[in-house]
Amino acid sequence: MSGPILVVNPNSNTEVTQGISDALDGFRFTDGPKIECLTLAEGPLGIESQVDSDSVILPLVKLVQSRPDAAAVVIACYSDPGIDAVRSVATCPAFGIQESGTLMAMARGDRFGVIALSDRSIARHMRYLRRMQVIDRLAGERAADLTVAESASDGDTFETLAAAGRLLRDQEDADAIILGCAGMARHRAALESELGVPVIDPTQAAVAMALGAIRI
Repeated sequence: MSGPILVVNPNSNTEVTQGISDALDGFRFTDGPKIECLTLAEGPLGIESQVDSDSVILPLVKLVQSRPDAAAVVIACYSDPGIDAVRSVATCPAFGIQESGTLMAMARGDRFGVIALSDRSIARHMRYLRRMQVIDRLAGERAADLTVAESASDGDTFETLAAAGRLLRDQEDADAIILGCAGMARHRAALESELGVPVIDPTQAAVAMALGAIRI
């Protein structure tokens, strides 16, 4: 049996971590690797700015270095903070959820859209998409104007996300939609049913790739 897949929530919000873990239940098999969801205690309550994103890089590196037993690592924040630094020290495959979610979306549709937390988030996402050289496959991004904590909550959150998804589908011609925050995981299935197009939870996409890497 291989070691666990470590899924690290780089913010300190344990409710977000629990939502991520719940969304990964379908990937837990009797004969498969353990999927261990961790909260980075040193992280901010939500990663909502470039400073927040940069602040977790060294704590993430130290965490990964402390877990040589891991079979794979997933950084469960849509900005993929520290992914290059983590890959430089990891002894196993390391996956960022923005990169993984984007690749999954392009496998499910021609043009993908992203539901982002805020306009500030979109600026970070676009820099990464330019690095990946996939801008021509991007239909657009729409900001839901939520905090990380709000994205993981019930109440009006679902309808806020659905409204952004409808704009991406109807005005931007997106035929696959990515949830641009790990905290949105609990809403994926209901959003896909509501919108009628594939809705990608990027953490699920990253864990699927991690499972494939381990099996290979």
